[in-house]
Amino acid sequence: MTKHISTIEQDADDRKLTAGDRDVSRYARCITASKRVRWTIEEVIQGRTFDMTQNFLPKGFSKTAEFPNLSSEEIRFISQIQGRTYANMFGLLERYVNAKILELSQDHWFGNQTKLEALVRFSDEEIKHQQLFRRIEKMIASAMPEGYDFTPQPNPVAKMVLGKGTWAVLGLTLMVELVTQAHYRESIAQDENLSPLYRDVFRYHWLEECQHAILDELEWRRENAKLDASERDGAVDELIELAGAIDGILQDQAAADAVYFEMTVGRTVAPNEMEEIVAGFLKAYRWQYIFSGAENARFAKVIRELTTDEQMQRIDAALQTIV
Repeated sequence: MTKHISTIEQDADDRKLTAGDRDVSRYARCITASKRVRWTIEEVIQGRTFDMTQNFLPKGFSKTAEFPNLSSEEIRFISQIQGRTYANMFGLLERYVNAKILELSQDHWFGNQTKLEALVRFSDEEIKHQQLFRRIEKMIASAMPEGYDFTPQPNPVAKMVLGKGTWAVLGLTLMVELVTQAHYRESIAQDENLSPLYRDVFRYHWLEECQHAILDELEWRRENAKLDASERDGAVDELIELAGAIDGILQDQAAADAVYFEMTVGRTVAPNEMEEIVAGFLKAYRWQYIFSGAENARFAKVIRELTTDEQMQRIDAALQTIV
């Protein structure tokens, strides 16, 4: 497999550098990795189509074992619906990520050019990822029944997120991009029964997101150093508000995906079963997009270093309300 930078990579030589030089070294390593793993959309797709006889997401990942009394074909269909939503969700979120990275790059225009190049490459790759996910949506749409609806719209969501301060936005971004790494390494890469094209889409996505997560952390720490205690306290509240907003999106999409399943499954779905299907989608989505990130070891380490015990208690309490 192509080599990449680990999110927790720390060269021994870094410990000999000043803090500022150490940061520059990490930006530089992201540039090197970006050049090494760079891919094109055609290299990912290779003229293939999606194999609709296979799952898109692993069973443990899509939580299909917790859906009520479904046939194996219905479980596979739910995996494919979730896989379609999964690609659309990351295409959606990358709209705001790219805008924020372009904004942050201004801080380096007349400063360290290594840092500027790393963020420019980050932005370029995020645009490519959005293009890939738009193409994937069209390909999946041609293979699945009509009626699917991805409810959130990229621009309004991006404007909502970007209405918060940079500290909160970068916190959300690091969580999201660590999620993509964990999902691929721990679930998607390990399941040989998935659609090969679907697995490759997220393999290539992962290769570049590894660098992005490092840059997210560096920029988040840089922003954190600018804030006083009161400003940081307000930023924590904004991060909690963003988590709540993401949960609202997931609730709407879980309902929409359940309706799509009911419309296209080819049998009558009783009202009580429908409630369980909505709940199944929502539980899977909350794990995929919120809790697998909030519980990620790297994210937990960084956010605890940037917040007080009282602030972490507020964050934990907010997550419990989502549960």
